[in-house]
Amino acid sequence: MGRLTTRNVAGQHGTTPRRGAEAVVYDTTWAGEARSAAGCAGVLLGLLLAIDAGAGTLGVVRAVLWVVLAALLFVVLWPARVSVGPGRLVSRGLLRRTEIRTDRLVSVRWSDGVAQRLVLRDSEGHRAELDPKVLVANPPMWHVLDRDARSSLDHDVLRCGETALRQMAARVDRETARTVFTLSGLR
Repeated sequence: MGRLTTRNVAGQHGTTPRRGAEAVVYDTTWAGEARSAAGCAGVLLGLLLAIDAGAGTLGVVRAVLWVVLAALLFVVLWPARVSVGPGRLVSRGLLRRTEIRTDRLVSVRWSDGVAQRLVLRDSEGHRAELDPKVLVANPPMWHVLDRDARSSLDHDVLRCGETALRQMAARVDRETARTVFTLSGLR
């Protein structure tokens, strides 16, 4: 499971918020993915430069082309950093920051495509795509999001998404149980 950092609204770090302040849960598992993105880009750049130099065709223009290609790969692979607090979810990428109100969710669905994503949309029209691995690796983050989604459901704001929420809850529970069994030596 991923390492978690919590910070109360006043900005003090720790695992317990001050009285009256709600905790914000940060996913710090993205750091490993960020290192992997940088590593992949670096390896690609190194290979391209080595192959080109070995063939004797490396020049300034080609070297700049390979650097640009490696930089594009880095930007594509860079993971979003996610934080969840009472009533909101914030996703920060290299080029974009997305914030949605999780206590006013209108829909929760799975995206179609190669990479599985959980797509959240709030009543203000904001939309966030989230890698479900982030929630699986951080059960406290999932529980804050789930509590807010249930609040949206209770207030008849959530129009569609109960099935996606149940599937996500089952996946988080399954992975948490698997981790507990592994750590306790029962598996």
